[in-house]
Amino acid sequence: MIRTATPADIPVLHTLIRELAEYEKAPHEAKATEAQLHDALFGDRPAAYAHIAEDDATGTPVGFALWFLNFSTWRGTHGIYLEDLYVRPSARGGGHGKALLTTLARLCVERGYQRLEWSVLDWNEPAIGFYRSLGAVPQDEWTVYRLTDEALTALAKA
Repeated sequence: MIRTATPADIPVLHTLIRELAEYEKAPHEAKATEAQLHDALFGDRPAAYAHIAEDDATGTPVGFALWFLNFSTWRGTHGIYLEDLYVRPSARGGGHGKALLTTLARLCVERGYQRLEWSVLDWNEPAIGFYRSLGAVPQDEWTVYRLTDEALTALAKA
């Protein structure tokens, strides 16, 4: 079952994000606190949204999708950028990842959004194969750039 996250889900979301960081071999980079997640998802001006995948038999959370709106100047509409999609290893193959993506695709169609986009690590072959099986196409001609930490601060001071 897929459901919209509630404030009561913040601790489990935080745990799942830490598990994702471990899987991606970057636990030191996952610095978000529960308070930050709560503010981003449920504060005065929410900037992100989340869905929880639950085991149908037990109701136990087994995964999540955390996303936000982006905008295409070429298409003139919003889209969804999927920041994180994670299903616990013990629950993989149970359809939870597909159900989460299906939920987001339905939101796109219902709201007139024309894109559902995300990034995947180039070494994550299981995820790449899964996404391709759904019809997702890699955007190989684009390279993601990012400013963080000292470089971000230095540019802000320029």
